[in-house]
Amino acid sequence: MTRVTFLSIAVSAALLLYILEMVRRRRLREEYSILWLFGSLVILVLSLKQGWLISIALAVGIVYPPSFLFLVGILFILLILIHFSIAISKLHQMNKKMAQEIAMMKNRQGQKTDE
Repeated sequence: MTRVTFLSIAVSAALLLYILEMVRRRRLREEYSILWLFGSLVILVLSLKQGWLISIALAVGIVYPPSFLFLVGILFILLILIHFSIAISKLHQMNKKMAQEIAMMKNRQGQKTDE
């Protein structure tokens, strides 16, 4: 087992355990942990199954198979960033709508006190 293989197994296993612990402690919601868990599990499986890693890397055209692990990691991080961007956009819209509704309620309340 090479150092790169050992490092990728250790890091992906540590990430998997860390994410599970954060979900258990309620510091990370389940809906946000799914992509993290899936990504670390894929990297862990590919690190353990060297034959699969080599076959997929060569099929994609990557000569050095551990580089494919980094590519997979980067792609999962991009998916997570897109997921968070969608969640932030949704929260922004909800916040804007709530602020408008509060302003309208205050305006109506101010009109009632003037009468």
